[in-house]
Amino acid sequence: MNQVSDRLAALAPSQTLAMSQKSSELKAQGVDVINLSVGEPDFNTPQHIKDAAKKAIDDNFSHYSPVPGYMDLRQAICAKLKNENGLDFTPEQIVVSNGAKQSICNTILALVNPGDEVILPAPYWVSYVEMVKLAEGKNVIVETGIEQDFKMTPAQLEAAITPKTKLLILCSPSNPTGSVYSREELEALASVLERHPQVFVISDEIYEHINYVGAHQSLAQFPSIRERIVIINGVSKGYAMTGWRIGFIAAPLWIAKACNKLQGQYTSGASSIAQKAAAAAFAGEQGCVETMRRAFQHRRDLVVRLAKEIPGLKVNDPQGAFYLFPEISHYLGKSDGERKINTSSDLAMYILEVGHVATVAGDAFGAPDYLRLSYATSEENITEAMRRMKEVLARLK
Repeated sequence: MNQVSDRLAALAPSQTLAMSQKSSELKAQGVDVINLSVGEPDFNTPQHIKDAAKKAIDDNFSHYSPVPGYMDLRQAICAKLKNENGLDFTPEQIVVSNGAKQSICNTILALVNPGDEVILPAPYWVSYVEMVKLAEGKNVIVETGIEQDFKMTPAQLEAAITPKTKLLILCSPSNPTGSVYSREELEALASVLERHPQVFVISDEIYEHINYVGAHQSLAQFPSIRERIVIINGVSKGYAMTGWRIGFIAAPLWIAKACNKLQGQYTSGASSIAQKAAAAAFAGEQGCVETMRRAFQHRRDLVVRLAKEIPGLKVNDPQGAFYLFPEISHYLGKSDGERKINTSSDLAMYILEVGHVATVAGDAFGAPDYLRLSYATSEENITEAMRRMKEVLARLK
């Protein structure tokens, strides 16, 4: 008998993970699938970081770690925030978690009461909506589109705020669009937030280092709202450490204490070995980060050029992360004579099953007329994947 809780029944499964699973199943059957669905760098973790993990094993870091993380890691994070971002935090304001995903969920659960409203600019990362549901909050979706480079305007933010608004979640560089807010754009949003002191912000900066337009900008740089900003970051994207599962918050002290209290009751501290590796990532040489960033930028240029050669796709020029988010409404309602494409999910499945390229439907991100393509793969794979997509999309009339 199915007796799962109401809160679990209300959650949707992750469509990004579902498409990756479907791709893996086809590969296991011998199908040559190119996977553009996964938000994961295809690089290996840099050697000096792996060496630090090996040393931690030899040094017997095999016991429970402190709930908010080892002090040396939190100090390294504070130094990173000071040196790279010009932001002053103490180790007590840092809570290390089992990936940035847990960091976000901790913060939402610590701040949002049932009925509180959470503003999400769409397209949004798939799990934001579900985490708000878990906290029994209400998602307030602000529609953006390719015409405005998928970025929320100050007027849109102002219009979305009500007396019930508790939280805004902003991701820059963005998953799924690759859009990056400039300092001027963030300053304009900060001016709106100044007028609404009850609104807190989760600033998801996990793609900080994969940025093609210069220095990273954060809402936390504006003193007038600084005490309402929770920065989310980690090592997964910039250091190719997705499987190490280390993320963190940098937050006002009372929020950090709340997240520490929550985490202490359901996971405790993150992996001792992974924390020592993350400390080496933040404190060590950063040349590896720039090497990977340059590779992603070359791939960005390639995938944008090839996507623009496919009739019917509308493409912008993403400024960060490793995603392209083309508009695909041209193909909705069309057919190859056997299959009709009614939704972006239909199109994503068609491209997978006929063209053997895995993408993710825009429905998952609150943008039903789009697809997400991850170019965190080789240039050879990108070139072949775009050739296949062009070929199968041409069959739809």
